[in-house]
Amino acid sequence: MKVKEIMTKEPACCLPETNLREVAHLMIENDCGAIPIVENFETKKLVGIVTDRDITCNTVAQGKNPLEMSAAEIMTFPVVSLNPEATLDECCKVMEENKIRRLLVVDDANMCCGIVAQADIARTAPESETAELVKDVSAAHGA
Repeated sequence: MKVKEIMTKEPACCLPETNLREVAHLMIENDCGAIPIVENFETKKLVGIVTDRDITCNTVAQGKNPLEMSAAEIMTFPVVSLNPEATLDECCKVMEENKIRRLLVVDDANMCCGIVAQADIARTAPESETAELVKDVSAAHGA
């Protein structure tokens, strides 16, 4: 099975200068916990990602006001990504190695074209593979 078969195609994206309130609204509107950050909406060149955890840990937990901050201030970069032609096994391996729950999918031009979440894998992969992925990604860093 290929990544392109299970990924969420054309995920909601925003720009580095997008304020965090708008990023959070995109998460609500799209029922997701991660928003890819792109250079511009024409090329959709991937430059980062903001997760709901980023908003919590990098603003609120540090006493910062997220309403006064932009995506660029808290986004994770560089971003771990994969090509849509990659296999499900390759996808799981990259997620496990990087301890990430969501993996961005980019084409050969580095255009954001999809995202794969653990939930996507849980819906399609064998139970044993899903269990192994969740176990490995959830293990403490350095464990």
